Amino acid sequence: MDDDEWRRQRDWQEWEDEGENELEAVLSVLKEPGEPVQEPRGRRDRLPEMQEYGPGPSRKRRSPAERLRPRLDALRELIGLSRTRLDGATLAEAGRVLDAADERYQLSGEHTVVAVAGATGSGKSSLFNALVGADRSDVGARRPTTAEPVACVWSGGWPGAEALLDRLGVSARRRYAPAPGAPALPGLVLLDLPDHDSAVVGHREQVDRMLELVDAVIWVVDPEKYADAVLHERYLRPLAGHAEVTFVVLNQVDRLPGDAAVQVVDDLRRLLDEDGLALGEHGEPGAAVLALSAATGEGVGELREMLRQFVAERGAADRRLAADVDAAAGRLWPAYVADGRYGLTEPAREEFEDWLAEAVGAGAMGSAAERDWLRHAERACGTPWLRLRRRAGVRGRGGRPGGGRTSPGRTGASRLWHRDACTEVDAGGEEACATVGGWVPVDGRATARPLVEQAVRTVAGEASEGLPGPWAQAVREAATRGAEGLPEALDRAAAVSEGALRAGPQVRPRWWSVAGVVQGLLALSQVTGVLWLLAVAVGAAEAGEWLSALLVAGIGTAGGPALSWACGVAGRAPARRYGQEAERRLRTAAAVCGRAAVLEPVAAELLRYREVREQYAVAAGL
Repeated sequence: MDDDEWRRQRDWQEWEDEGENELEAVLSVLKEPGEPVQEPRGRRDRLPEMQEYGPGPSRKRRSPAERLRPRLDALRELIGLSRTRLDGATLAEAGRVLDAADERYQLSGEHTVVAVAGATGSGKSSLFNALVGADRSDVGARRPTTAEPVACVWSGGWPGAEALLDRLGVSARRRYAPAPGAPALPGLVLLDLPDHDSAVVGHREQVDRMLELVDAVIWVVDPEKYADAVLHERYLRPLAGHAEVTFVVLNQVDRLPGDAAVQVVDDLRRLLDEDGLALGEHGEPGAAVLALSAATGEGVGELREMLRQFVAERGAADRRLAADVDAAAGRLWPAYVADGRYGLTEPAREEFEDWLAEAVGAGAMGSAAERDWLRHAERACGTPWLRLRRRAGVRGRGGRPGGGRTSPGRTGASRLWHRDACTEVDAGGEEACATVGGWVPVDGRATARPLVEQAVRTVAGEASEGLPGPWAQAVREAATRGAEGLPEALDRAAAVSEGALRAGPQVRPRWWSVAGVVQGLLALSQVTGVLWLLAVAVGAAEAGEWLSALLVAGIGTAGGPALSWACGVAGRAPARRYGQEAERRLRTAAAVCGRAAVLEPVAAELLRYREVREQYAVAAGL
């Protein structure tokens, strides 16, 4: 964005000149996604002061200094917050403006430094002498005539002008007072600068340096070179934002016949308008344009009266610095203003957590938990003979808990060791949580790193979308740094979940115990019936009792499996809920890891950007 476009946007956004709808349009550029339109920090506090611009005898317009000080403070804080995010070259112009402001405010505020600048032969030294009332600056046919700046000081009884001239580097022997009897311009420090198009490089460098330090400039042009490309492209166009502290004087109008002077002035105004230099017309702030002749004195009195009023306001230095701040803020616009919406949306956070849940196998963990719940239910509600057979199978595999089974949903033979993880052990036929020195092995594989990397890239891209380049890079770097230890943290969370899964349900349903008692009774009935049948077969019991014995044995033999099947059917819904809860716990653990490692650093960067964005809004005068 060039300076002209920035100035047009700023003028459109001025508090003093625009209505409420345009204010909301400006602030909407800087608002968070989905948040209501708000004033930047510090703006709401200034609303009572803004009301001073309304009509009424009790309302007083704030001075340029009162409007500028908060902007300088915001610009200083902005630079401090941005040093680790932006390169020094980007912040150099803003730093120079702050240094210039500090230097200027340490010097006299009762004096206004106005430089007379122009090209070779434009008659600027003649105009300087006409304003001073004496030949203080050399005038002659030799070019360039002015080799070093000349100063004339209307002190007005106020000290401090010498320090200003020392800052400008004006030699003590080139400092003068106005001629006796010259019109009074109290507080004016008038400088005659070398030619800006001088063939001597040192002269041009001196002009460029002093133009950055003076409070206002009188540009002197002549009828022959008023359209000079060097003047317009190198000086007037880049300094278009300084219109309120700029005078453009067409000198030597005595050489123009008839109404040619009016035509030249009109053409000069057209060129200045193309340069983006606002012209002060109809009472509006802007550059003053007038025609005069330093040789004949025509129009010099009008310029002198303009200077008297301009200096009497005592606001030129503040307006000059405000224009410098505007220019610096315009150059910083791409580094601070987001391109549309930005930040972490709720769908982006949910998608990030879904990626992490998939990486740790939360869905598979839930399915495994559901199967384990059914397995424990089968053990608790199954026949005693089934439990004896499974215990024998465990002993046959060397008594290793779990029989070498890896947790469903996770593959491989790697083993994770983690404190507080639990595994089932054979302890009198019951399942317990055992540790060795507080640490136990948990079967599993490492978290799927490609999925974690994909999750981090996706959420970082979503959070940085629309941000200015340096801040988008800072968000991505914060996410990348936080993700370095994320897979290991997810592994530990998965290990704890697996250990809890191996321990079985912490709260066992009461109907398991009831079913276990009934299974015991049915097994007793089966054993009783079989023994009774044997007794009938060997004649120890009456032969007519075989039917009763067969009935008792049949009830015990068929009732056990039937009860196990019924318990399996009844346990499907609780098992599903148990699996969903296990999946939820692992998803939550993975989400907590992701928030701590990635989302919180990203949110911190976004908050830092919001702070600098608000400071930028104040510094830019939005």
